[in-house]
Amino acid sequence: MTTRPGGPGTTTQHVLDELRRAIVAGRYRPGQRVLQEEIADGLGVSLAPVREALRALEQEGQVVYRPRRGYFITELRVEDLREIYALRGLLEERAVRQSVPALDDDAVERIALAARDCADAADRGDVAAELEANRRFHFGMLESPDQTHTMRLIRLLWDSTEAYRAMYYNSPEERSRTIHAHDEILDAVRRKAVDEVVAGLDEHRERALRVLTGILSAE
Repeated sequence: MTTRPGGPGTTTQHVLDELRRAIVAGRYRPGQRVLQEEIADGLGVSLAPVREALRALEQEGQVVYRPRRGYFITELRVEDLREIYALRGLLEERAVRQSVPALDDDAVERIALAARDCADAADRGDVAAELEANRRFHFGMLESPDQTHTMRLIRLLWDSTEAYRAMYYNSPEERSRTIHAHDEILDAVRRKAVDEVVAGLDEHRERALRVLTGILSAE
């Protein structure tokens, strides 16, 4: 982690950003304890903003608090992942069927830009940048102003598996497969072929679940 000067209003957000980067970079793995004093010393801040940042991550499901033991990166069973991905499938299909037909040219180009950014990050092996671009790609075709509650639940499900998504993207083979999947989905989005978008997202999601199941079973 790196230090950065900032006023009182920026410190907690800075700590939160650094913790997110550490999670997606794989420096924290599921089940690992998060040492508050170590984070505070590394960032040159007091414990208060570290605790606030951890509480924010707890609300997102990325960490869990255990009394008298502290905070730990959320550890999920394979069964939990299957349930989360099944729920994502239901909610994301609903979102896509409502949002994709209404996408204008600018919105489609933003999705295309996210796909290019994801591919560029994959070429560099920059997992954090690829995850950020991947999220823009997916949410670009999901979000619409009249689906507030659906999107709140989708974000919650995505946030709760961020550490696992980082494990998936740390595989060069899976990074390459993701780019190919994005290209096919983007082509369907451009044609407003909603059924193909749904099928592409389902296949993309199922592939990630199979890979993560294999990783967890091996561990």
